[in-house]
Amino acid sequence: MPIFEYACQDCGQQFETLVRSGSVPACPHCHSTQLEKLLSVPARPMGSEAAPTLPPGCGGCAQASGGGCPMRP
Repeated sequence: MPIFEYACQDCGQQFETLVRSGSVPACPHCHSTQLEKLLSVPARPMGSEAAPTLPPGCGGCAQASGGGCPMRP
């Protein structure tokens, strides 16, 4: 049973819940089934170094300059 994060479209509550195969989750606050599944971000293990950050995107530089993106070799 995976754990998913949801945001209720009716009351705005965000929550995590275990979802069994074939079941429809409901908001624990208002019991609505109008939910949006959120992107879960895994936690960093304790004692590990910070994950490297990625450089910002090129912002469409390939179209603006007519060349390739400098972020990609």
